[in-house]
Amino acid sequence: MDPTRGREGSERDESPAERRADPDVWEPETWEEVKGPEQAKRSQTRSPKTSGRSSGLAEDVLSELRRAMGPAEAARMAPRLAQAIRAYERDRYHDALRALRSIAAVAPGAPAVRELLGLTLYRLGRWRAAIVELDAFHALTTSYDQHPVLADCHRALRHWKAVDQLWDDLRRASPGAELVAEGRIVAAGALADRGDIAGAIQLLQRSPAGRKRVRPHDLRVSYALAGLYERSGDVPRARELLRVVAAHDPDFVDVEERLSALS
Repeated sequence: MDPTRGREGSERDESPAERRADPDVWEPETWEEVKGPEQAKRSQTRSPKTSGRSSGLAEDVLSELRRAMGPAEAARMAPRLAQAIRAYERDRYHDALRALRSIAAVAPGAPAVRELLGLTLYRLGRWRAAIVELDAFHALTTSYDQHPVLADCHRALRHWKAVDQLWDDLRRASPGAELVAEGRIVAAGALADRGDIAGAIQLLQRSPAGRKRVRPHDLRVSYALAGLYERSGDVPRARELLRVVAAHDPDFVDVEERLSALS
């Protein structure tokens, strides 16, 4: 049975807002607040890009559909996938989900479909269903692009061994500095969820201070690390890191508000 069939809203998992209501749960530090697939949309979301073609899809995505369902069916489904991508990029996740489920039912072997379906489910707080799709995406592609999101799904469900294993796999594969940084943030958050604030700090203890070139993921790591220091009671160190972030990007998430609150 294809895992994309038959999922309804009644199977929804705990939402990010509900997770934040628990003061003992570490808040996700990168994807709920930071926008972007294009600007790092908290899931390091890599949605398939649309193009100027009549279908609206890039050629590599069209090729995936053709391999998964044949040319005729791919031509019929391509506009629906383009519609789902546009809905996702506009944060209309329920609309994206409706379109993606019908495509995944007939093209379970299309990586772009499984990936975007997983990311959509993640945005809707349906962690278990998202895990199924993102596991399938990795199995189809061997790509580590969505390992940080996959780890965060397991983290939301308190599957600590799975989070640790995904972080270890990502760290060993080392697919790129940004992906590894996002995975590090999730892994550190999972340590903090378990009460190991010192271990979480040690994992994230990298500050861009003094670097000539600071990259966006350096700021995300510093922002997350500031939260850990604040939580540990080291407010001066938290303030110092937030000042570094604000100096490089004063519009980064809520950094100015956090600094004001710590003054």
